[in-house]
Parts: sequence; C-alpha cells; structure tokens
Amino acid sequence: MDGCFDLMHYGHANALRQAKALGDELVVGVVSDEEIVANKGPPVLSMEERLALVSGLKWVDEVIANAPYAITEKFMNSLFNEHKIDYIIHGDDPCLLPDGTDAYALAKKAGRYKQIKRTEGVSSTDIVGRILSSLKDTKTCENHDDSLSLPGNALKGSQSNSAHISQFLPTSRRIVQFSNGKGPGPNARVVYIDGAFDLFHAGHVEILRSARQLGDFLLVGIHTDQVVSEHRGKGHPIMHLHERSLSVLACRYVDEVIIGAPWEVTKDMVTTFNITLVVHGTVAENNSLLAGEPDPYAVPKSMGIFQMLDSPKTITTTSVAQRIVSNHEAYLKRNAKKAESEKKYYARKVYVSGD
Repeated sequence: MDGCFDLMHYGHANALRQAKALGDELVVGVVSDEEIVANKGPPVLSMEERLALVSGLKWVDEVIANAPYAITEKFMNSLFNEHKIDYIIHGDDPCLLPDGTDAYALAKKAGRYKQIKRTEGVSSTDIVGRILSSLKDTKTCENHDDSLSLPGNALKGSQSNSAHISQFLPTSRRIVQFSNGKGPGPNARVVYIDGAFDLFHAGHVEILRSARQLGDFLLVGIHTDQVVSEHRGKGHPIMHLHERSLSVLACRYVDEVIIGAPWEVTKDMVTTFNITLVVHGTVAENNSLLAGEPDPYAVPKSMGIFQMLDSPKTITTTSVAQRIVSNHEAYLKRNAKKAESEKKYYARKVYVSGD
C-alpha cells in the first residue's frame, strides 16, 4: 500500500490495519516530497517525519521511501519482483492523477489490486481545514514565547469551525481492532506517560519509543478535550479525544491507553495500574493558561518514580500548525480543490462491506 501520509491520522492507520489483514506482510510506500508537490501541493511534514510515522505503526513490516505517486509499469514490476509483493491495496475513494486518470489502473489491469474501506470522518484535507478554522476562530495561538497570528483577511477562503466538526463515529469495535488486548505481566515494569497527543507527529513517535525502552509495558494517558482546551486555549485540541486515542493506540511502542486521563497523576492511579515509572518529555507544549496550578507530577516525584525524558525531536503540535499558517495561501488553495472532491466522495458514498 502506498500514500503520502501527510498529517498522519487514525484513518491512515486504519487503512494500513485493513491492508495488513489481507496478507502476512505489509510493505508501505511513502510518496516523495517532489511527487506530492507536483500532484497535490506542498506537504506539511518532511519525508523523514512521514517515514517515522509510518514505520512507527504496529501493522507495518517494511517501508519504501520515495515511492512514485502513480504506479508506473517499472515501479510495479520492481514491487512484484524485488519486494515480492502479491497485491497492491487502496481505499474505496478514487485516486486520480492531475490528468484525470486512475493512479492504480496498471495494478487493476494486472489483476493484482485489492480495495479496502476508507475510514469515515477524517482526511489530511479535513485536518488542515480544522487548523485554519481554529486559528480563524481564535485569531492567535501561543507558541512558547512567540505567538502566531494571521492577518484578518488571510483566512477568507477557509470555512468556519462548524464546517470542520469531526464526522468520526467512534465504536467499541474500532477501539478493539486497534488494541493489543493484553495487560502487563505480573512482574512487568509499567511506564506511564501522558499528554494531549494532538495532531500525532514524529515527535510523539520518538518519545513513545524512548519511554517504552524504560520498561516492559507502556501505558499512555490521553487528556480529555476539556483539559486540553483549558491548558491550550480555544480551538484546541484539533483532534478530539477518540481520534487522538486511536492514533496513539496504533503506535507500535504503545501497549495500552487511558482514554481521558486526569491532568494530575494520583496515588490511586499509580496503585491501580501498578505504575513503576512516570516520565515526561523535555519538549512539550508549555503554554498552560492556568496560572498557579499545582504540579501534575507532584505525587510520582514524592514517590521517587518520576523521570524527565530527553525528547529526541523538537517538533510540537503548535510547530506543525505553524507550518500550515506560515504557508496558509498554498494550503487554502490546495484545500479548496481537495475539499470539493471530498464533498463529492461523501455525496456519492455507498455502503462498502469490510472493516
């Protein structure tokens, strides 16, 4: 299966989960920056960041960097012969090239194409729209010491926030599909890390990898929408609690999540989950709006089980949003075009079996 995997979200993860279920090994092609620019407009995330996200998914066995956007005869033959690929997979939404032709025509002609069901309610286009809308609604949003703001007319072409309310319909079945379904062993060293994990990015993958290496079982606490909004302001989080939970659950370093973890790590939590170590990254969104609030890690610190963890990357949710804002004209243009095809997809959408 291939894709751009820009602003990686649970829809991408679910597509790869479905693809993996069709066989024994899943090889994923990540489209090059140049090909994305030529076919869609500028990517938000670099190739290195997109590779970190894709290879961090629990269903992915191998990654091919710089895959072409359209499957050419030459590339298809290299997939079949060098990578021993049996089938090429794509979702039920059409993938058209700028000239209007089907990007998967050759694979279909060769009889080596299989289709999966597109995940409802999310796309990278939708997320860019949510970011632009949240900035339109708040006008400014803090980024450490400097603020990012948009000129009043910069967002004229973007829709209001109501147009970007998530269409995701969370079911218990979807959570089960993403879950490992296993608890920690009797003597397992349980490591706990918490956060918003909004706009799941390469920085999240790397800090989760580092945290997992400190124990046998990684438990991730995901803060509620209300808690995130209280600490980061209106327009946050961009992805709601269930969306953020699925993105974290899809990560290969994560064993379990708490959906709606409390802001403060309590003694009761430590006992309930048999937590051995609580960690927190050195790079985090530190723009809490609640002054004079008690330290959320006071309890684990007093118990001697707290550790600061060096964040391998400096990327944050705000810095990703900042990239979109600083290049907002290009993204508005890209989104207007993509939003039209999204609208058509939803208007023509019919039931597709499978999950």
